[in-house]
Amino acid sequence: MSHILAIDQGTSGTKALVFDQAGQVHARGFAPVSCTTPRTGFVEQDANALYASVLKAVAQCLNGFKGDVAGIGISNQRETVVLWNGQGEPIVPGVSWQCQRSLAICERLKRDGLQARIAQKTGLLIDPYFSGTKLIWLNENDERVRAHIAAGDAYFGTVDSWLLYRLTKGAAYRTDVTNASRTMLLNLRTLEWDRELIETFGLQGLRLPELRPSAADFGMTDFDGLLDTPLPILSMIGDSHAAAVGEGCLSPGVAKATMGTGSSIMMNVGAKAREPEHGLVSTLCFATDKRVDYALEGIVISAGSTPAFLKEKLNLFDDFAKAEQAFTEYDNGGVFVIPSFSGIGCPHWKYPGGAQIVGLNFSTSWQHVARAAYESIVYQIKDVITVMEQAANVPLAQLYLDGGLTQRPFLLQYLSDTLNRPVSTLAVSEISASGAAALAAYQAGIVASLEDWQTQRVVARRVEPGSGVDAAAANHAQWLRWIERL
Repeated sequence: MSHILAIDQGTSGTKALVFDQAGQVHARGFAPVSCTTPRTGFVEQDANALYASVLKAVAQCLNGFKGDVAGIGISNQRETVVLWNGQGEPIVPGVSWQCQRSLAICERLKRDGLQARIAQKTGLLIDPYFSGTKLIWLNENDERVRAHIAAGDAYFGTVDSWLLYRLTKGAAYRTDVTNASRTMLLNLRTLEWDRELIETFGLQGLRLPELRPSAADFGMTDFDGLLDTPLPILSMIGDSHAAAVGEGCLSPGVAKATMGTGSSIMMNVGAKAREPEHGLVSTLCFATDKRVDYALEGIVISAGSTPAFLKEKLNLFDDFAKAEQAFTEYDNGGVFVIPSFSGIGCPHWKYPGGAQIVGLNFSTSWQHVARAAYESIVYQIKDVITVMEQAANVPLAQLYLDGGLTQRPFLLQYLSDTLNRPVSTLAVSEISASGAAALAAYQAGIVASLEDWQTQRVVARRVEPGSGVDAAAANHAQWLRWIERL
């Protein structure tokens, strides 16, 4: 039986997994990575450390595994900017997708009247979240970057391109269209780099990777000598897009919500790109040699990071189990947490200058605040789903959930109550890796279609709306009133 080695390089670590053709996992490896915050609003990662984590996770995964591996699939954190020179050396630290340093750049682009043109060409909003504004900031504020771009020796890539370049020892400099669609440099209609925007942004001379579908022949690697025989890299795809494939979002109306540090809600809208509306972005879902599927996406900037902040920074509780118990034993007491640490994402896109806890009174307990933090995750997902159905003119057919927060049954129930829709999770928890593996298996000819992979998924849990629907609706209405005041 042939297997696929899937690598999922994320913000907090790198996973490596071996999948068989039925989507079952046979081996796992993990290596952590860290972020640094050198200044307020700045978030960076060491690009070499990201690569080293891949080698470590793969070595751990393959240690003792005796089966046949036909190829490799890679999913990765999106939007993070890596710049390196022709020798494969990073020019500056990687600029994380979470980094807010380009806020002033975004405001300038809006004042210059570029918002409509950028949305029409790329499907994206002008926001620090996306790679393009980070590149403009680096070019204008870092002499090292400016000099390398002027000399034609600045190679730009999202994390997938950087890993591929290193894995192939510089032989392959490529990206897939899903990762490219997050840069603010890709024309969503032509699926080519938009030279007009690149010139408008002052980024002439910046080297850009070759574009390929998500399932394609990207290059060969032996993981710096770990393998005796090099293996082909057969898929590369942004992690949220990979999750959409892994969840089975292969037809219009099927959506997924990743519930992790942040949250990405993505709905397949078919073979034609939709106009970005209501704070949503229009993006690629995935691409193969035979099809290109588009999606609408809503971005929640702070999800699981909110209760984590209460625990780790405010010491509101010392164990997540206590916070979860609070959720089941208390209501929110009129308290709402507005998790605008780095702004509030779709559909509001507001930057009030920091997170807020509102509705406090003398009877408020820490349990009320803890519950409100978890509720904020649900309300943000609800807001995205509401505008997504309107913009796509497609009703939500199914919603699949993935990410660490799906291990919280109380949260899934509250989400189902708030949406007044059933929600489901799959048995495989490493869903982005599964999506990358599905695309690689298709490219290798192990499965005839992505639908063949989809049919073998196992639904672990399906949660139906319960008795809390009315209370959830009332709470959500109050949440919206607080959001309007920002």
